[in-house]
Amino acid sequence: MPYRPPLVAHEYFVADPPELPVRERGEGGLSALTSAELVAADGAEVMLKAVTSAEETLVVQVGVAGEGVIRVRLSEDATARPRSERAIALVSPGTYSGARVEAATGGPIVIDAGPLRAEISLHPWHLRFTDAAGRTLVEQDRGHIDISGRLRTLPFGRSSSAGTAVAYHESFVAAPDEAFSGFGESFTRLDKRGQRPVMWNFDAFGAESQRAYKNVPLYLSSRGYGVLVDSGAPTEFDVCQSTHSAVQIVVPDDVLDYYVIAGPAPSDVLDRYDLLTCRPSLPPKWAFGTWISSGFCVDSQERVLARARTIRERGIPCDVLHLDTYWQADGHWSELKWDAVNFPDPDAMLAELDAMGFKVCLWMNPYISHLSPAFREAAEAGYFLLNQAGQVYVADCWHGSFPACGIVDFTNPAAAEWFQGLLRPLLRQGVAAFKTDFAEGVPGDAVAHNGMTGADLHNVYTLLFNDLVAGVTREVNGHDLVWARSSYLGGQRHSAQWGGDTYTSYAAMGSTIRGGLAHGLSGVPFWSHDAGGFTGRPTDDLYVRWSQFGALSPLLRLHGTTTREPWEFPEVEAEAVAALRLRYRLMPYLYSAAVEAARTGAPMMRALCVDFPGDPVAWQADLQYLLGRDLLVAPMTAPEGTRQVYLPRGLWVDYWTNEVLEGARYVTVSKPLDQIPLFVRHGALIPVQEQRDTVDVPAEITLVAFGGGDGTVEIHDADGVTVAAATRDGEELRVAVTGPKRVTGVEIAPVAGAPARAVIS
Repeated sequence: MPYRPPLVAHEYFVADPPELPVRERGEGGLSALTSAELVAADGAEVMLKAVTSAEETLVVQVGVAGEGVIRVRLSEDATARPRSERAIALVSPGTYSGARVEAATGGPIVIDAGPLRAEISLHPWHLRFTDAAGRTLVEQDRGHIDISGRLRTLPFGRSSSAGTAVAYHESFVAAPDEAFSGFGESFTRLDKRGQRPVMWNFDAFGAESQRAYKNVPLYLSSRGYGVLVDSGAPTEFDVCQSTHSAVQIVVPDDVLDYYVIAGPAPSDVLDRYDLLTCRPSLPPKWAFGTWISSGFCVDSQERVLARARTIRERGIPCDVLHLDTYWQADGHWSELKWDAVNFPDPDAMLAELDAMGFKVCLWMNPYISHLSPAFREAAEAGYFLLNQAGQVYVADCWHGSFPACGIVDFTNPAAAEWFQGLLRPLLRQGVAAFKTDFAEGVPGDAVAHNGMTGADLHNVYTLLFNDLVAGVTREVNGHDLVWARSSYLGGQRHSAQWGGDTYTSYAAMGSTIRGGLAHGLSGVPFWSHDAGGFTGRPTDDLYVRWSQFGALSPLLRLHGTTTREPWEFPEVEAEAVAALRLRYRLMPYLYSAAVEAARTGAPMMRALCVDFPGDPVAWQADLQYLLGRDLLVAPMTAPEGTRQVYLPRGLWVDYWTNEVLEGARYVTVSKPLDQIPLFVRHGALIPVQEQRDTVDVPAEITLVAFGGGDGTVEIHDADGVTVAAATRDGEELRVAVTGPKRVTGVEIAPVAGAPARAVIS
């Protein structure tokens, strides 16, 4: 499989995924299920003994794992579990009181999970999933045979090489017009049809390829269902690439364990997915403010304080200062100690920053340079992953640009406790949160304390890492936010993730948008990116356009290899800061959308298919999104300032001109540098607040009515829920408010047909 492009310099990665073996010519090894017999059944599950084309006997278990969720397992042993469970359980199947199993003699076995049903034919074997009305959602593909009689696809079964089972596989029929999305933070087109996502966490060297920092073995279909694979192995999804009529799944694990999840809408699939894994964690409110970084450049206590004072003097709204690598001694990363030369008095610095209203985030990772004094301490205590010879695995985690490192072994409870002990004093000192960088670098041939191979640990290592950092942060600071680069299945419990080291170009910004949308459709609502791009210095116009995209993203951070401080772009500082101020004005709306996302699992940054699943274009339009329910954002991805925007059905109001536009079509949009293409759903009530330099809990807000019809909005904040209900009576809009906030006014946008005045009751 081509993990790296041909005819370019070799992209060295310390942890490339293991390749599956290729069978020799004439060698057998493919075992496809041909028939089965019922062994046991209860009210929610059946166990079957299956025979394969290679005359093997395997065990199939099919059962209800929640309302609208059916679990399928194929293994040699009914007790088999994914190998990653030695470190962490990824999925917790639920129950459904209405579950029902029909196993009449001579007929198909039917397993009923309410909105989802499974029908099993035993002779010959076949499995089909339908909705409650009997409409087929998806069914197994029986395998494609070519003119020579050879199978060209991998149907339900397993494969062996040299007499050893190496992978289980499944294939589903794909309808000609079916779209597929999800798979984690994938930077390629939103519809993954024709692609081949591999669930292996990479240091992606950017954000414009199929290499991904955050993989989630979950996909959603435009036909109203989802599929989740429970495995930490490098599962491969061939999404209509080898053949345009089938999705093939290859799982190199001890069991094939997957869940089919009913829709019909993507939000329904994500809601049920959360019940199998976890609900998203809501970040603390201050995290929704602007994060301004030191950048990946040498920093000091004096520079940090000067940066903070400049931010306040220039009236730039900001809540978090992020200190990247150089808060630690150069070459000692990540020993988690202040550089005593450049930061002689961190206590005083943190106290002064707190007085100015800043939270502080520190960069770190789970690797320790072999040059750091902490390396010897950890090595002697047995806290690192080992190589095959039983020695510390010293890995080139920085691709030759910085010293090689040991990788902290979080399967060792003593190592995990030791690592948290390095973080706890920093939190008690006044640090608010940590940026958990890297964690994609566990080599496949490493050996862990609990006996796992590096290949089995690789993907779930990031969950262990983020869990323990979140745990100690919660212990000291009362919240569990981490700003994470890598993640895996269930990672929505880590409440802030960002899109990695992207290049500074309009094309890279487009790929970043796609990554955020795919990650949202994988169950992660609180996501961000490096506004301005990471590698290199953006042009002035790109800096503004990316800052606008960041300001209308779930979370916002200005960060790169060079400075992203607005005053370092003097020709366009005003335009960039205006975008940040727009974000703070919209904070009541944004935070309310965040609370809803944490409660339901539907992303804040929503691909159009979330709200318009029946619109085929909504599964393809991947350079725009809904932010919450009522704002449609189309970041300017062309330096000329003109782009095509798809407006879904209904009426949409141009935020800047108040022009009303009919939906269900593409429109050409041109915007000057100080405006991002932004549209409001006609009739929406948008809560806003007065300009502030920090995020807080305002007692007073204003409502802006776009179209002025009947409607209701819920405003969530730390002081509770406020509900505003609008009723139109001729030329008057009457707004009734209940809750702790005081609505000081209702602005009626000058939209054609809007009422003349508003009255608050």
